Parts: sequence; structure tokens; C-alpha cells
Amino acid sequence: MRISVDHHEVRKGMILRKTVHEVSLTVQFSHEEKQIIRQRNLTKTKLLDRRPTHAKVDDRDEQFELRMDHIFNGQTDRFQCETPSKAKIYEEDLLLAMAQVKRWIDDNAETGQRTVIEF
Repeated sequence: MRISVDHHEVRKGMILRKTVHEVSLTVQFSHEEKQIIRQRNLTKTKLLDRRPTHAKVDDRDEQFELRMDHIFNGQTDRFQCETPSKAKIYEEDLLLAMAQVKRWIDDNAETGQRTVIEF
């Protein structure tokens, strides 16, 4: 699994131009990792809860979550933050989530073995 995270400043709006800080995530899965994800039906799994700066109060949280199918085929996921600091904090959260995804894929590669414990 290869992860690429990029930061960009994006100007939004026509009259009242506002600068937002966009964090882009691209993940390249190996052939074996893709096969595990397909076999175990893991594509709809939620990886990270997040809420962008432009979200309204009554927007559902489910529409903003990062799921496996958003990044599965090498697609780039983009998320906008208000400040460079929030973008860096979001990047840290992304990297922690991606490390957990790697362990999670490895755990799903094989079924569990028999365990015997004596007390």
C-alpha cells in the first residue's frame, strides 16, 4: 500500500473569494490487497469520520465520511480545511487511519487459527 498526501490552497467564490486548504489523498493498493478487499466485501467500510468547513448544520454526517470505495481504485480523495493547521491535523488523522487500514487488511488476509489456553 502506497499513500500520497498533498496540500493545496484553493480560492473559492466569485465576489467574496475565500482561501481553503485542500488535503488530497491517493492510495495505491497492491494486487493482493485489492483481492482481499474484494473477497471480504470491505469496500463499503467507513475509514474516517470528518466534516468539511462548508458543511451546513443539518447535513448528514454519512455524506462526509471517508469510505474504502472512495480510495479503492487509485481515486484521489479531496478534503477542505479552514486553516493550514487544521489541514496538518487532518493529515495526521489520515495517516493514523491508513496505518490502521493496512493492519486491518493484513488481519483479513487469513482466517484465525486454533488457540488453546490453559489456566
